[in-house]
Amino acid sequence: MTKIEINAPNGTKLSLPDGLFIGGEWKTPRGGEQSRIPVVYPATGEKICDVAVGSSADVDDAVQAAEAALAKDWGLKSTPAKRGELMSKWADLIEKNAKELSILEAIDNGKPRWMAEQIDLADSVACLRFYAGLADKVEGKTMELDVTTKFAHTRVEPIGVCGAIIPWNYPVQMACWKLGPALAAGNCLILKPAEQTPLSALRLAELAQEAGYPAGALQVINGLGSEVGAAIASHKRIRKVAFTGSTVTGRKIMAMAASSNLKKVTLELGGKSPVLVFDDVDVEFAVPWVAMAILFNMGQDCCAGSRLYIQRGVHDAFVAKLTEAFKAVKIGDPFDDTTSHGAQVSEEQYRKILAYIAHGKDEGATLVCGGADSSSIQGVPKSGYWVEPTIFTHARKGMRIVDEEIFGPVLAVIPFDTEEEAIAMANDSEYGLGAGVFSENGARCLRVSSAIQAGTVFINNYALLSNAVPFGGYKQSGHGRELGVDAVKEWTEVKAVHWNIGEKLEWPLRAA
Repeated sequence: MTKIEINAPNGTKLSLPDGLFIGGEWKTPRGGEQSRIPVVYPATGEKICDVAVGSSADVDDAVQAAEAALAKDWGLKSTPAKRGELMSKWADLIEKNAKELSILEAIDNGKPRWMAEQIDLADSVACLRFYAGLADKVEGKTMELDVTTKFAHTRVEPIGVCGAIIPWNYPVQMACWKLGPALAAGNCLILKPAEQTPLSALRLAELAQEAGYPAGALQVINGLGSEVGAAIASHKRIRKVAFTGSTVTGRKIMAMAASSNLKKVTLELGGKSPVLVFDDVDVEFAVPWVAMAILFNMGQDCCAGSRLYIQRGVHDAFVAKLTEAFKAVKIGDPFDDTTSHGAQVSEEQYRKILAYIAHGKDEGATLVCGGADSSSIQGVPKSGYWVEPTIFTHARKGMRIVDEEIFGPVLAVIPFDTEEEAIAMANDSEYGLGAGVFSENGARCLRVSSAIQAGTVFINNYALLSNAVPFGGYKQSGHGRELGVDAVKEWTEVKAVHWNIGEKLEWPLRAA
C-alpha cells in the first residue's frame, strides 16, 4: 500500500494510507492512479498533498462488500455487546491519536489545532463512547394481545447498507455523529467525506481497522459530491442515506433517494439561527455567549447565531460590548495555541462570505466592525482565506445578510421592542435549526423558547450540545435527528411479530 506523506505546517510529519477503504482493504480507484484531488491548506492557499477519489463504480464495490459483511459477521450476525466493545476500542484509539487527527483537521479545515483537539476530537470520542454504551440497550417490546392464545413483539433491526455524506466544517465530529449510531445498530456504512476535507477520514478508517471492525462494516470513499455523493444517494441497494450540508444539496439528495428506491433519508441542513437578547439581561454575562454563537469555527457552523435581535433598551450598550469582544479575537496561525480564529475553509467559501459583506454594505446596513479580508488583516498570509469577524447594525428583513445563510463570521443585528415582535421576527425564516434566548426572566425564557420554531433552543448559553440530547431542524433545516437515543431510531427498522399460541381458525369464514 502506498502512503500519502504530509509535512504539516508545524513541522510534524504524517503518513496516511493512500486510496479508498473498501472491503477492509486500501484500493486504487477504478478510475486509476490519476483519480486524485488536491488538498489545500486554507491558511496559505497552498497545496499540501492530493488524495485518491472514487466514482460510482467504487460505490458499487463498497455496496457489494457491505452486503457480504452483513451476510457473514455483521448486522444480525453480530451481537450488540460485540458492537459496543468494538466501538469502545475505536474510541480509545481515536483518543490516543487525537493530536495527530487535530493536525489533519487544522490542515484540512483551517481551524485552530488546539480547538480541533480539545473540542472536536474530545466530543467525537465521547460520542462513540455514548453509542458504545447504548449498543446493547436498543430494545423491542412485548404486547399481550390475548393471554391464552396470542402475543406480539417487536424487533429493532439494522437497516443494512447505508451511506453517509458529511460536510467540511467538523470532519471527524460529523463522521462520528453518523458512524456512532449507525455501527452500534449493526449497519454497514459507506462514508463520503467532503472533498475539501478528505484527510482525517482516512485515519479514522485505519483506526477502525485496528480496533477490529470486520471488512465491509465501515468504508471510506473520498470523491466529489457530484460523483460519489450522487452515487450513494441514488444507489438502489443502499437503504438509507444521511447527509449534513446545505439545503440546496439536501433537496437534490432527497430527490435522488426517492427516485432510486425510496431509501430512508435524514438531513441536517442549513440554518439562519436567531439569538434574542432581552433588556433584563446581564450584558457582561451574555456578550461572550453571543460572540461565540457566531464566531465559533469561524462562523462555519450550521446553527451559528447569525441573526441577533436586541431589545431596544439595551441595544446600544450591548452592541458596544459585543464589538469589543469581536475585536479581541486573535486571528492567525491555526498552529498557534493562542489563536481563536483561523482561516475559512476554501477560496470558494472565502469569496462567498466577502460577497455577502459587500451586499450588506450595498443594501444599507451599517458596518460596525470587521469586514476585512486577507489583503488587509495584519499577520496572516495574503494568499490564505481570512475574514475578519464582522458586525452589521441597522439590518432588516429583505437584506441578504439577514435572510440567507452566509456560513461565515458575519452577524446581522436588528432591534426590537416587544417579546411578540422578537418571536415573530425570529420565526420569519425558512430555516429552523437553532436559536438562543438571553433573559433573566424565567417565565419569559419558557414562553419564548416554546414559541420559537427551531429544533434546538439555547437559554442563556449557546452551542453547548450533548451527545445525549437529539439535534436536528424544523422547516428547511432538515428532518430526522442526530445524537441521543433518537439517532439510533434513524438507523433501525422496527419489525412487528404476531405469534399465535394455539387459536384455531375455522375456514371458510362465517358470520358469528
